[in-house]
Amino acid sequence: MVIQYMKMKKLILSVAALAFAHLGFAQSLEKMQWFNEPGKWEIKGNFLSMFVTPQSDYWRISHYGFTVDDAPFYHSTYGGEFEAKVKITGDYKARFDQAGLMLRIDHENYIKAGIEFVDGKYNLSTVVTHKTSDWSVITLEKTPPFVWIKAVRRLDAVEIFYSYDDKTYQMMRNAYLQDNHPVMVGVMGASPDGKGFTAKFENFEVKHLADQRRLEWLKKNAN
Repeated sequence: MVIQYMKMKKLILSVAALAFAHLGFAQSLEKMQWFNEPGKWEIKGNFLSMFVTPQSDYWRISHYGFTVDDAPFYHSTYGGEFEAKVKITGDYKARFDQAGLMLRIDHENYIKAGIEFVDGKYNLSTVVTHKTSDWSVITLEKTPPFVWIKAVRRLDAVEIFYSYDDKTYQMMRNAYLQDNHPVMVGVMGASPDGKGFTAKFENFEVKHLADQRRLEWLKKNAN
């Protein structure tokens, strides 16, 4: 009887642990926080909608000669290595309207990646900032109804991917980001030249990845 009880208790604890671990992968939107909170936003389940603040952006110095750090960013803070992804939909209207993922250490070190509306076309856009900003784009010939953006942080690099179905992902950028440092991770929108627009984010999640250096250490010290 005692043996059966112990087996049942172990089974229940195992199921509970698995359920907790699964829940741990999904980010609770209600527990996140704003940097530059927009005037209008709403959360319903795993869905966040915001009206992006007009004439707002993230950019530092290069090419344009100015620095701005005033666009909406909804985030939580994570340490170590992780994978973050989100489904993005936007009612883009004006030049440079954009919505995407953002990884941010501070005002001088961040990465933002997503869709940016330029010259009437959708572009897969990544801005990498380390004191000064750079910008890379992949112009899309078609206008997808939505796009998935995924960022994988490993060691001192972040790989950025995009997908149209959350199954097949293609890389759009590999960039440096200081490792062993907490990072704010979340969703952002910007409307540098425009009057604002509605951006929608679904199924945002951050999945913990085991530290790569520790995994290598464990392999070398298995016995």
